[in-house]
Amino acid sequence: MSNAAATARPAQPQSGEGKATVGQTQAAPDFNAIKAKQKAAWMDGDYAKFATYMEPGAREILAGWNIARGQRLLDVACGAGQNVIPAAHAGIEATGIDIASNLVAYARKRAEREGVVARFDDGDAEQLPYADGSFDVVISVVGAIFAPQPEKVAAEVARVCRGGGRLCMVNWTPTGLVGQMFKQLAAHVPPPPGITSPMQWGDEGKVIERLGSYFRDIRLTRRIYPLWRFALPPSGVVNHFRTTYGPVKRAFEALDAAGQRSLHAALESVYSAHNAAADGSTELKAEYLDVQGVRR
Repeated sequence: MSNAAATARPAQPQSGEGKATVGQTQAAPDFNAIKAKQKAAWMDGDYAKFATYMEPGAREILAGWNIARGQRLLDVACGAGQNVIPAAHAGIEATGIDIASNLVAYARKRAEREGVVARFDDGDAEQLPYADGSFDVVISVVGAIFAPQPEKVAAEVARVCRGGGRLCMVNWTPTGLVGQMFKQLAAHVPPPPGITSPMQWGDEGKVIERLGSYFRDIRLTRRIYPLWRFALPPSGVVNHFRTTYGPVKRAFEALDAAGQRSLHAALESVYSAHNAAADGSTELKAEYLDVQGVRR
């Protein structure tokens, strides 16, 4: 879920939160400091373990995008390689980039173990280290949405995509499970003022606003992330997120004991409300926006 370029706390400030009062000027966000904290958050926990639960769904989504063998693919905010490595196995010339250097190192070692050729780079979704038009397909699976300056992300994914090439994204929606999860994180640990919610990438109007000048034939479809299953009850899923998923881990660590109990209960309620299993396990039904477009 990562994976990512940066994890701004996604919920928007609540009423009155983060707003300048009369006579005050709100300082511009320090994006370098924000991204440094976000990088540390993504490097915390054990995202490689967390991603194993998401990879079956990622493989299904990747197959549905019908990317041809031999095409040059870039995965922006690639996490532990859960998209790039299956793409490489399918004969795609795959590159991944992520802000979390430990995940990049893990992905390189995994590719070596599995005997596939794939490139992994340390880097920022807002400043990609590739020449214009370097890729036939640019993808991001719940990754680039977390970079704190979405306009820069849009410009960069467009810049490195060749004319007539494709953009494919999986973006969490504000009203879906993950949007509600991050809403609870922000309610317990408020985000810095002035940060745009990553969940706006799951709003059709915002996507068109950000990508429309770069891409044509944009198709937007709301779907449920497939095959996201845990042999745990919802309370156990909270503990899993708390130990493996950096943003949740950091939120718990920022709270006292009472706050941790409150956050645990809130997240358990969210996971329970979106659980399709009835046998004591958890099958999360997480809505996302499937974004596909063609570079102008």
